[in-house]
Amino acid sequence: MITLLTDFGLADGYVAAMKGVILGLNPQATLVDVTHEVPPQDIGHAAYVLATVYRHFPPGTIHVAVVDPGVGSERAAVAVQAAGQTFLAPDNGLLTHVLAEGYDVAVALTEPRFWRPEPSRTFHGRDIFAPVAAHLSLGVPLASLGEPVADLVRLPVARPQRRPDGTWVAQIIHIDRFGNLITDMRPDPAWLEQLAGAQVGSFIINAVVGTYADVPSGAPAILTGSGGFLEIAVRDGSAHHEFQAGVGDQVLLFLL
Repeated sequence: MITLLTDFGLADGYVAAMKGVILGLNPQATLVDVTHEVPPQDIGHAAYVLATVYRHFPPGTIHVAVVDPGVGSERAAVAVQAAGQTFLAPDNGLLTHVLAEGYDVAVALTEPRFWRPEPSRTFHGRDIFAPVAAHLSLGVPLASLGEPVADLVRLPVARPQRRPDGTWVAQIIHIDRFGNLITDMRPDPAWLEQLAGAQVGSFIINAVVGTYADVPSGAPAILTGSGGFLEIAVRDGSAHHEFQAGVGDQVLLFLL
């Protein structure tokens, strides 16, 4: 199984070209689209999405993640084995959350016999990552793809901070399609029982709930989302628009 995650969108033929290369080498490959709607060049967004989905795939899955503003530069293309799966991506921080869980081995994709001939400097997704994924799916060992590498690029990772007065300061790390403000706080049940409210900008939210339907339509709420992160939501609306908040903004969390 091969998954694809890119910022290519679907208006052009970029995704189809990658699939054509893979299926040309391995017609039996199973291809799964994670998303192709990552905002252009938004490596952090892609890293978050990848982190929330890869654990749900079976062992042996090959994940191809291409959000690559440095394509054609000296940045490395890498393959990483972690959690029983293989990840192909530019070495630009896209694998930050995967690497944080530990990994077995990483190699640079430096062996051109597994690429397309005369690869374009502007489309490594088609000419390097796609054929390498196909060869891996056919049983080529990871070690054959290139030399081992260390010191892979990692993005700065936000961590919630506790103030002396007991207030926690979290950070918005992702905004999903529904406008939910997903923070870097992963609450355990005991901590969540003490949560009294949150502040986003000048807005105070006091409803700590289990699901969106626990508040009336249009009302804000604090809850733990499906990815395990604390989020701010507006039922039948968008917390992103309601509170004019974005990635990197702070969320204050108040305990009883």
